[in-house]
Amino acid sequence: MSDPMLWLGSLAGFLAFPVANRLLKLAKKPNLTKTVALPHPGYEPGDKQPAPFESQGFQQVDPAQLGAAMYPFIISSVTPRPIAFISTVSKDGVGNLSPYSYFNVMSHDPPVLVTGHARRPADVPKDSLQNILDTGEFVICIISEWFLEAANHTCGEYDKGCNEMELARLTPEPSHRVKPPRVKESAIHFECKLVHTYDVRNKTGAITGTIVMGECVMAHMHEGLAMTSPHGKPIADIFKLKPMARLGGNMYSCLRDIVELPRPAKEMQFKTKTVAGKYTSNQT
Repeated sequence: MSDPMLWLGSLAGFLAFPVANRLLKLAKKPNLTKTVALPHPGYEPGDKQPAPFESQGFQQVDPAQLGAAMYPFIISSVTPRPIAFISTVSKDGVGNLSPYSYFNVMSHDPPVLVTGHARRPADVPKDSLQNILDTGEFVICIISEWFLEAANHTCGEYDKGCNEMELARLTPEPSHRVKPPRVKESAIHFECKLVHTYDVRNKTGAITGTIVMGECVMAHMHEGLAMTSPHGKPIADIFKLKPMARLGGNMYSCLRDIVELPRPAKEMQFKTKTVAGKYTSNQT
């Protein structure tokens, strides 16, 4: 939805209805997320899978020449990106909430989540980063379809000290082991404590971004999507979570089609497909 008037209209509609009415409307919506067939159901190991535009060759994109102008290419090509909805509190007690798509999980024991924070000109950290550096605490929430417009409303270039959670009429939920609140509308929360930061510098030596590593000290999952794996471990129902992802420009992505593809069996490393379409052993 690239038309700003459509975004504003969606936000106005979201804020105009009481929470109960919004939930009722959502309950009537069909579940559009589904498991679908593989894109190439007849594939066998060894089959060629060329790109549809393979004959056109490649265009080079040189970071050394573009510098900061690499941004549009990076965010339009590294997609879809999960979104960290980061809640922080300043050392003066002022709340801050903003979405970040330079985000992922890097380990599970302990769980470590990593976010990337671009710096403003003159090496000035944004509020979320400054609060993390000052307090060492933050909460990462997962954004789902049912509150996308409200979540997007928090990412404006607002004045310092603006409480985006209040601005978007989102609901603060007390955390268990850190001070920043969780977002009640979100179904997944990770309470984090700062482990390490790494400053990214450009060729002039200026700090252009900071990578933040945070250890999850408590996680929360809404009971409405809580499941148990075949081994008895807690997992989230992806069909109910409906996570949003970030693309380039003003674009987001909804999770709609899911394919299941198991890992290949170990013995497949010893087989090679011949031109005739048969498998032979490649062991010597």
